[in-house]
Amino acid sequence: MTMTARPVPLEDLRNWHLDPVSGNLGHESGKFFSVEGVRVTDPAGPVPAWDQPIIHQPEVGILGILADRSRIGPTRFLMQAKFEPGNPGGVQLSPTVQATRSNYLRVHGGRPVPYLEHFRDVDPESVLADVRQSEQGAWFFRKRNRNMIVESRDAIEPREGFCWVGLPLLLQLLHVPDLLNMDARTVLACAPPEALAGVETVGGGARSGSLSWITDQRTGTELTAELIPLNETARWRLDDGMIRHDSGGHFTILGVEVTATGREVSSWHQPMLAPTGPGIVGALVTREGGTVSVLMRSRTEPGCTDGVELGPTVQCQPDTLERHPERLAPPFLDRFLSPEPGSVRFDVVQSEEGGRFYFARNRYMVVEIDGRLSAPAGFRWFGLDEISDFMRHSFYLNVQARSIALCLTSLVAAHA
Repeated sequence: MTMTARPVPLEDLRNWHLDPVSGNLGHESGKFFSVEGVRVTDPAGPVPAWDQPIIHQPEVGILGILADRSRIGPTRFLMQAKFEPGNPGGVQLSPTVQATRSNYLRVHGGRPVPYLEHFRDVDPESVLADVRQSEQGAWFFRKRNRNMIVESRDAIEPREGFCWVGLPLLLQLLHVPDLLNMDARTVLACAPPEALAGVETVGGGARSGSLSWITDQRTGTELTAELIPLNETARWRLDDGMIRHDSGGHFTILGVEVTATGREVSSWHQPMLAPTGPGIVGALVTREGGTVSVLMRSRTEPGCTDGVELGPTVQCQPDTLERHPERLAPPFLDRFLSPEPGSVRFDVVQSEEGGRFYFARNRYMVVEIDGRLSAPAGFRWFGLDEISDFMRHSFYLNVQARSIALCLTSLVAAHA
């Protein structure tokens, strides 16, 4: 199983074309995804208006993991060792099935997706989790995937490139940089308590006051996001085969040629989004009376279906902040850049989805503080049990918050 990816100018991508009128970048089949422009207004934000390229992928893909609870001991999950062209470290552990609709309908003419039959026309009694969730709202326009965990009722012998992994080991592997891929993290974060035997959160789930606060945040947002032709995005230009911002920050859209073994297709071209620097995703937590509370922030992002989702305490790209002095650093960023001695509970660099993003990495951090500090506007403390409950429903937590929630689960498990 090998994969290589080399840069290709966007104008030279095989089976992709830049529309001569709109400048949008799309596949000749009209499937997979396109790169278009979006015009955003956010009067209450630090930048009230801007344009940017964005990935438009209306298809709802399947992210599915098979679970085995037939044996005494912790739940096992069928994981796949998978290369993606944007992975910084090569192979990563991914869900059993990780496929767009175009992939599993074989628009590319490739081989069938292994184990797909377990997630289509599935017996409802075997479903442990089944929820639509968003992806990166700053880079995807209203992207949704179906996150599923399905219990296998029959013995399944893993195919080449697949293996059963117990939950305790998976949670330990979360502490290894760039190993458990983003799609695996978001699916595992949606797992119900019965699939996480031995990992419990104290409390009664989401409280009415918390739900009302989220609804109020959504009702009050003034953010608007409208798709526009890519060639009308202000301050972005096609330069040297890539699309860049004139500041040199944010991200670029570049092309790659991929050759691979062990994939449904052995060679293809595609565009990818490459951030100009790593990000920080951080959660402030406190423990009171045996319960864990997390300071969350309501985040408005152009690609969010509901405009607002709960994000971690801090979610930013420091190199872009440095290039834009007019943008204020987010509250509490200093607690992650210069944490108090002994306060860091989790600190691991993880990569984001390597099928669309090229070397996109975030430093995931959990910092513990003594007691609940006062929450500014747009922030609220939530119990870990509430966060777990939110993930059984669509579009409450953004993808970064779901990853940080799984990090918290790993910490709870380590002290169980």
